[in-house]
Amino acid sequence: MMRQAGRHLPEFQALKATRNGFLDLCYTPEAAIEATMQPVRRYDIDAAIIFSDILVVPDGLGQTVSFAPGPVLEPIGGAAALSELSIDRMTAFLAPMYAAIGGVADALKAERPACALYGFCGAPFTVASYMIEGRSSKDHESVRAWAARDPQGFDALIALLVEANAAHLISQIDAGADIVQIFDSWAGDLTPEEVDRWSLTPTVDIARKVASVRPGVPISVFPRGVGALTRSFVDTEVFDVVGLSPEADLAVAAQWDKARPQGNLDPQLLVAGGDALDYSVCTILHAMKGRPFIFNLGHGVDPATPINHVERMIATIRDFDHNV
Repeated sequence: MMRQAGRHLPEFQALKATRNGFLDLCYTPEAAIEATMQPVRRYDIDAAIIFSDILVVPDGLGQTVSFAPGPVLEPIGGAAALSELSIDRMTAFLAPMYAAIGGVADALKAERPACALYGFCGAPFTVASYMIEGRSSKDHESVRAWAARDPQGFDALIALLVEANAAHLISQIDAGADIVQIFDSWAGDLTPEEVDRWSLTPTVDIARKVASVRPGVPISVFPRGVGALTRSFVDTEVFDVVGLSPEADLAVAAQWDKARPQGNLDPQLLVAGGDALDYSVCTILHAMKGRPFIFNLGHGVDPATPINHVERMIATIRDFDHNV
């Protein structure tokens, strides 16, 4: 479950109250280890996702980042500011996160040896959007203005983020991650031409850089909301797993022969529960019957999600598997 430690677990809320804000929780290894392990221990799920955030990369590069509670960044106004950002600084700055990954890997070996550990990063366009806008944005007005005004400068930022995120994923693998995932949360806001230039090409570049240094480690991508253009990510053959948003056509994904689908339950159905949840879970499983598949949400866990609904979803999946 994306953001699986996030906000819906009382033990997480108790842990969060002991730290001085979100980033302190991310950068304190023992706290990040505990936050990562909490859903694994409660639900006995098949994978852990390191407790962190995509914006630790700009924070590590040297941009001012905070959460209040949502992300607040000191906006980058142009290409001249890129000279103040440093990948070398990032790698050293994020050492506590890599220590947390190593701690989770050790905890999983002791408690859940069959449980995989996901590392992750944000895709360049999504991270650039936050870096330029300084916050979440639905229209990406400042991003589009910069890209139109100074395309070379914008491409330089994207190139920097390709290098930074590749280095970040490699460090996570070296620390103990079994699989890494690239999240492009805002890819669905792009035109088809922009998806190719600002989402597909940069994420493929990251995947190739990682694979050239750490071959054999599975790489997943989640181009949220790109619809039929998801196939473009599959056809590159550089991604082992491609994540699906709730609106994705599973009948099409079931025919892929170059990547495993991951997804795509609507998080609001997990909030609602009941027969609608059972029906949707079984519909997804039937669509993917007989092929490799990672059951996942189509986006992050909603903070209003009842724990018993998550338990019901997991039980439905496991009962279905036993009866196939």
